[in-house]
Amino acid sequence: MAADPARIDEGAPAGGALRALSRLTWRRPRLKTLGQVSSPVAAFVFVYVAALAALLIQGFWTTDSFTGKVIHSWNLDNFRAIADAPYPTIILRTVGMATAVTVTCMLLAFPYAYFLVRVAGPRLRVILLVATVLPLWVSYLVRVYSWRLILNPDGALNWALNLIGLPDQNIAYTNWAMWVVFTYIWFPFMVLPVYAALERVPQSYLEASADLGAHGPTTLRRVILPLAVPGLAAGSIFTFSLTLGDYIAPSLVGGPGSSLIGTVVFENLGLANNAPFAAAFATVPLAIMAVYLVIMKRLGAFESL
Repeated sequence: MAADPARIDEGAPAGGALRALSRLTWRRPRLKTLGQVSSPVAAFVFVYVAALAALLIQGFWTTDSFTGKVIHSWNLDNFRAIADAPYPTIILRTVGMATAVTVTCMLLAFPYAYFLVRVAGPRLRVILLVATVLPLWVSYLVRVYSWRLILNPDGALNWALNLIGLPDQNIAYTNWAMWVVFTYIWFPFMVLPVYAALERVPQSYLEASADLGAHGPTTLRRVILPLAVPGLAAGSIFTFSLTLGDYIAPSLVGGPGSSLIGTVVFENLGLANNAPFAAAFATVPLAIMAVYLVIMKRLGAFESL
């Protein structure tokens, strides 16, 4: 039963303004809800949207090549410079690396998550899930540097290959090394959404498929895989975006021709002292991710996040 507004006013603090506000929020509950969410929304707008706006604005400024000071003159020079060599090559390399890492993580994560959901027992499932997320508890820098030690010419990889009579594989400081490291680092971010999607597949669907005479591969292809697509799409958002903006792995395990978008942004913020161009170049991954999110939304990615 609804409370009497008169009684609400009796308990309200003295003052006509407060009583009027109490009466207004009682009569219009939506205003009360709006007041409750206004603070977090304002914080989001200030911290996130305002930061992106400041980034975009700074991209229209320039840096004095002699003094290094930022000149607050509005122009499109930084955005035009993105089309100059070698930046288009770096953008294509970054998108290609992000795509390769995402596809590799998908191919590895789907059978692994399927094993966890449909084959592994409860105890083994818990052990494997903990083992999957365990690397996330270790510093990102430590994980990347450990792979640098593994892939070095005198590292653990070649030592193991020599033990079994195979020749050395010098993939350190190459794009192949970055692909391996990125796949290892972002793999848990793909497994967890795929695991959640497969866990939600009703057992009745599998039983109905079997009753209709479908074999295991047919059920996997026509029932399980389509239902796992939202999980794969959700995981790909993490793997693709994280690879797109990373600069630590290319710096530690990449070579001279392994610069990515994040590397260019980092170098212009540091050694080059050209923050306006770094801001302009940082809009490239934002634009790429905007298009990518629209595509993934159509695949139902946000349903699995």
